[in-house]
Formats: sequence, C-alpha cells, structure tokens
Amino acid sequence: MKILIELPTWLGDAVMVTPALEALLEAYPDAKLTLVGSVLSTEALKDHPRVTASEALEKGWWVVRRKAKALGSFDLALSFRSSLRSAWFLLWVDAPKKCQFPKHYSGMHQVAKYHFFLQECGLITAKTPGKLKLYQAPHSYPRPTLGINPGASYGSAKRWYPDSFAKVAIELADQYDIVIFGGPAEVAMAADIESAIRDAGVENVENLAGMTSIAQLISHVGGLSWLVTNDSGPMHVAAAYQVPTVALFGPTRHEETSQWGNEYGFWLRKEMACAPCMKRVCPLGHHECMKQISADEVIEIIKNRGRLR
Repeated sequence: MKILIELPTWLGDAVMVTPALEALLEAYPDAKLTLVGSVLSTEALKDHPRVTASEALEKGWWVVRRKAKALGSFDLALSFRSSLRSAWFLLWVDAPKKCQFPKHYSGMHQVAKYHFFLQECGLITAKTPGKLKLYQAPHSYPRPTLGINPGASYGSAKRWYPDSFAKVAIELADQYDIVIFGGPAEVAMAADIESAIRDAGVENVENLAGMTSIAQLISHVGGLSWLVTNDSGPMHVAAAYQVPTVALFGPTRHEETSQWGNEYGFWLRKEMACAPCMKRVCPLGHHECMKQISADEVIEIIKNRGRLR
C-alpha cells in the first residue's frame, strides 16, 4: 500500500504528527510512505524506516499542481495541513481516498487533534495517541550536557530573554557542559548568550546555532541531559527522546502544545489576564508573561531533580 503524507510546516508540528503516523502504520503494516512538506518537516521525518521518498513542497500554486501530478499514484493521500493550498495539492494527487486535516478541532492537545483526524477518516482504531517517535540516533556527549534553546520560529512573544538563559547556563556549568542551539535567524542572539556565559569565566560552552542540519539538531537534542527551551520545535524533539526539559510558556496555550508524553518534562508559565494571547509579538508591549519567569525558577527545577537519566 502506498500512502502520501503532506506534513505540517513547522518542526514541532511534524514531531507531534508522529503518534498518528505510528498508529496509521500499525493499522496498515504493509504501507510505505511518501512525505511532502516543508524542508523542516520532511528532513525531520525522512529517516523513518517505512518512508520510501521525501520531497520538499515548493511554494506557488502551479508548482504545487505539477508536483502533485508528478508524484505518481497512491492508495491513500493525507494532508495534515488545513490550508487552501493543501486542498489544491490534494485535488491534483492521484489517489482514490483523500483526507485533509480540518480547522474545527479545538480544546485538545495538538497530538490528539492529529490522532482524532485519522480516526474521523476511518483509518485507525486506537483510542488514544502513543508517544512521539523520531528515528535519528541520539548524539553521545562525553559529559552530562545542558542544552539552551533561546529561539522560537513563531515570533518574539514566545522567546524568553538571552540574559536569563545565560544566567541558567552560568549557574549550572559546574555540573553540565553547555550547548546552545538555534536556527539561522537566531545566530546573533545565540552569540550574545555565548558571550555572556564566557564573560562569566565559563569555558565549557559550545554554540551550534546556525551550524546544524535538521537531522543533526534532532540528534544533538536527543542526547542531552537537560534542555531549557521556549515553546518550539526542539522542545517537542526533546519529548520524543524523553529528555528532561524545562519549557517556558507565555503567549501560547500550553494545554495544546506542551510536551506530549515526556516523563521528565516540566513547564513554567505565569497566570495573567492577557495570556495566552496567541500573538507573535506582545500586543500590549510589556511581555510580562515571559519577563516574570525567573532564571532562579528554572535553576531550582534542574538542581532539585538532578540527572534523571
């Protein structure tokens, strides 16, 4: 059986799709997958042993149409995106059965939404989603290692402060080597954090911002002893590997996008009348939902729990 999957755009969403994909493959044990989507999502999931092809889907309506027609025929086509562009893509895919993720799901975790989508399509019978699953081998660090992930692709409102990340790293550097992560857009911010850490006399810090592929990022996050992160793709990657994590939430709904199934996952947020606002930039200009989370709170969690794995 040949199944075409259009993945969500963002890395975190792609990781949150994985329990639904595992349930689908359990229901169709002879199925082979072809993945299309963004570079982020396809690179993250292409190492799955049941994936036979993986292609980034370029922008442009006629480009999408040509890609859909060029992919060949499938027994089933699924899109985990609810956009009009994805509906256009499915229109031109050669498959007798097609399903597109709807917009109307609310009040449940994103992982549950993806699982329920496949249930509504009549494709799976499992009542609840399993755990997140990625197939890149976790990196082997020589010493216990704390990861710092200061970025968040959604927007600045989700980002904690560089000096706070640096304070956490400085305080814990005697127990852990420090690794800083980030994409190309976060290189300058990561460099500022690295400078602050080194200015405090800490030498056991490595800055990987802008230097890793998606597969390398996943591997390096998967091997950490702890991760401190905003609500972001690497946060979900850490959950897939059961990495002890302190996740920081401000403008987003932690009930819908917190780590799924991470036995060692902790999150911090502040109750505020204006949060969660779901805005990319703080609409009130004060950003108190993130400012009020202190570095000392993060440090206390990690020190009190110690090395959990």
